[in-house]
Amino acid sequence: MTSNSNELSTAVGFIGLGAMGNPMVVNLVHKLAPGSKIYVHDVVAYFVDDLCTSYPNSIVKCVNAKEVTERSSVVLTMLPEGVHVKSVYLDPNNGIIAGLAPESTKLLIDSSTIDTATSLSVKSAISTAHPSTSFYDAPVSGGVLGAVSGTIAFFVGISSSDTNLPGMTSLLSLMGGKVIPCGGPSLGLAAKLSNNYLSGIITIAAAEAMDMGMRAGIDAKVLASVFAAGTAQNAICDRFNPVPGVCPKAPSSSGYKGGFRVQLMRKDIGLAVGMARRVGARNVLGAVGLGVYAAASEEEDCKGLDSRVVFRYLGGREDLGGGGVE
Repeated sequence: MTSNSNELSTAVGFIGLGAMGNPMVVNLVHKLAPGSKIYVHDVVAYFVDDLCTSYPNSIVKCVNAKEVTERSSVVLTMLPEGVHVKSVYLDPNNGIIAGLAPESTKLLIDSSTIDTATSLSVKSAISTAHPSTSFYDAPVSGGVLGAVSGTIAFFVGISSSDTNLPGMTSLLSLMGGKVIPCGGPSLGLAAKLSNNYLSGIITIAAAEAMDMGMRAGIDAKVLASVFAAGTAQNAICDRFNPVPGVCPKAPSSSGYKGGFRVQLMRKDIGLAVGMARRVGARNVLGAVGLGVYAAASEEEDCKGLDSRVVFRYLGGREDLGGGGVE
């Protein structure tokens, strides 16, 4: 896939094979054209070896990001933090930039959730050294379950008039249900951080409101139906209610296992607060929300669990129905 091609690549690189990256690669294996090759790398050797063993005819192990880039026409990355993105892209010896030819027209897509400033600095470095190479931020929403089912949404820092958009949409659609162009460099990240900021704050408010009503004597399911019918209606209460038993498929009903880990929400709220500061936005709930998730991340009965476990952290009653407080 070059800058003016809408055809799907048959040589795709993927770096970062963790909880999200692994199922994304598996979807590519099953949906790319027959004979396609996926060149992969991860610092955890087991992640690479497991995929290569499972799909020996489709997945090829590479020693570093440089080799992945040399052998692929489009490279996707899914990495934990901004420092990892900088290293993978800009390491002069083993990074992506080291694998780019002077006149490279390769397409680079970063699906990591990192700060916007780091993403812009990586794009600038790539563009300065290789003006014909295209770099885009394309963070995702939908979690591990969405990655497995191929229903995640991609928020892409790209203009709707960019000639790369049709080809990127075709490729990303093999791994997700929606591809939303957000306007330009780093705006995919800005959209993702804004979304997660709102989701995280709503979760805290939903946990408090549910606990308050339950302690007053309202059955949890009845209270959730009131919110659904009123002006408080929101996706958290409807689909991811923090009270166990209200939404049978929600992580809260399975001991808060699975879902979006509380540590990741802490990370994203922190990134969102940093972005707000950088762009001059005032968010009065940011510091409070960040404090709640930071504290919950350290509690033994909350750490490692779904972010809606803040209901437990805030002292919410997990015995469905409440029963009131005298």
